[in-house]
Amino acid sequence: MHMLYDSDAFAVVHILANAPEDGEAQRLLGPQIPRHGFEIVDKRSGKEVYLDGSWAEMFQEQIHAWQQNTPSQEEVEDTLEGYASLAQMPVVMH
Repeated sequence: MHMLYDSDAFAVVHILANAPEDGEAQRLLGPQIPRHGFEIVDKRSGKEVYLDGSWAEMFQEQIHAWQQNTPSQEEVEDTLEGYASLAQMPVVMH
């Protein structure tokens, strides 16, 4: 899990669901489809959305675009707000 962004309004975490733990050798149990996703937390509403599959791929493309063209915080948060509009799940501490 990697924290990608954290502000007063949003937090974005990149989750690598089947990545080996640090120091753990990856066992070869046959082919594995790499799984990853992004959790976007809207701190203002207390809700989160998890992006995987094609949504995660689209968001990853956005991240690559940001790396090429450094956006302002306002531009980043406008984009995150669009994704956060999909948020239905309340944030649960665990």
